[in-house]
Amino acid sequence: MPVTPTRWLAEYAWLPEHAEPTPDVLIEVDDGRITAVTPLTPGSRPPAGVEVYADAVPLPGLTLPGLANAHSHAFHRALRGRTHGGRGDFWTWRDQMYAVADRLDPETYLALARAVYAEMALTGITCVGEFHYLHHRPDGGAYDDPNAMGAALVEAAAHAGIRLTLLDTCYLTSSVDGRPLAGPQRRFGDGDAGRWAERAAAFQPTDPHARVGAAVHSVRAVPADQLRTVADWARERQAPLHVHLSEQPAENDECRAVHGRTPTALLAEHGVLGPHTTAVHATHPTSADLSLLADSRTGVCLCPTTERDLADGIGPARRTADAGIRLSLGSDSHAVIDLFEEARAVELDERLRTRRRGHFAPLDLLNAASVAGHAALGWADAGRIAVGSRADLVTVRLDSARTAGVPPVGAFFAAGGADVEQVVVDGRVVVAEGRHLTVDVPVELSSAIEAVTPA
Repeated sequence: MPVTPTRWLAEYAWLPEHAEPTPDVLIEVDDGRITAVTPLTPGSRPPAGVEVYADAVPLPGLTLPGLANAHSHAFHRALRGRTHGGRGDFWTWRDQMYAVADRLDPETYLALARAVYAEMALTGITCVGEFHYLHHRPDGGAYDDPNAMGAALVEAAAHAGIRLTLLDTCYLTSSVDGRPLAGPQRRFGDGDAGRWAERAAAFQPTDPHARVGAAVHSVRAVPADQLRTVADWARERQAPLHVHLSEQPAENDECRAVHGRTPTALLAEHGVLGPHTTAVHATHPTSADLSLLADSRTGVCLCPTTERDLADGIGPARRTADAGIRLSLGSDSHAVIDLFEEARAVELDERLRTRRRGHFAPLDLLNAASVAGHAALGWADAGRIAVGSRADLVTVRLDSARTAGVPPVGAFFAAGGADVEQVVVDGRVVVAEGRHLTVDVPVELSSAIEAVTPA
């Protein structure tokens, strides 16, 4: 990648805890970190004709901190436009998803994930959490390298220029009552949580852009007596731990029938909840569930575009936030990759539920899309335009057909990923003039998807 300037002059920059963007901000960077952030007041500007800031590269538009996609299944991107026209629900969609999963190997997954992560970069995403359970061959046998699929994802993120938290997912059974994995699910499983832990521990990428965390796929996929093994593995490493939670009412009903309690209560009983844990979706929690999440300082990752696409329902975002639970965002199935859309959907879905407006301030939505998402993925030093933070800068045009005439504070309700003009990750330019510098995203997506979708 090209050498990146060390000084930028943002027309507007959204600084931490500021309710609105600040005009004329000088941002200085050294070795991938922000070393100075200086709002230029009229009195601090040099006299006309004095080029004190001549070496600062201008950033026209609104500059935001890097966005974090806290929940991704990269291979689901191959389903976009192929599953939306028919009737059905999550469970019928899942059959189509399995058909794609069955066709992936390390080579084809590298190609697909590289293109998907580059698409994320184009929309301002500088870090992704990959909820990874495609561990083995389609028949369930191990590759020569048991972590070949995870290694492909790490390499894909490096090519795309973004950071990755690989959430190695434990997936052992097909139902809450413990039915065995069958068909395409066989490649997900390690046999038991102990063998999952051994394989996961053996994968230790040294790449600075990648970290490894853990995931419990769901209470459907990990027997109750093995939940603590996964939780302890993550806790011992102080690694992020994620879990699909109460995505559909059927999951809640089955868990009550088998265990006599909700999925949230079951996870709490077995030590899964905690400050390093993020519950993904939490679309159908009870009031008691929200109390358990809040008391344990567990976060919640909302994925509104997927939750609506799969007809899962609208999660109680405002009640969740009011309980003191931190919110992050993910694009999940990638029916849409656009954290601007995810962020405003949090507010707009609440309006549909309550028939009232004004539930989340723009700063709340930005924090969910940036600093909270990074923290959920184990990158607590990212997501803020502040001294000491990673130099992740996302510049959004304010003169496009969507944003012309819009005040900077209104960007989350007007802009989309297509309005992202430049993206800097750890001090290096990855996207310039709206184009990825190393990946031809449309061409590579088309080729990679064609290779893994049934004819």
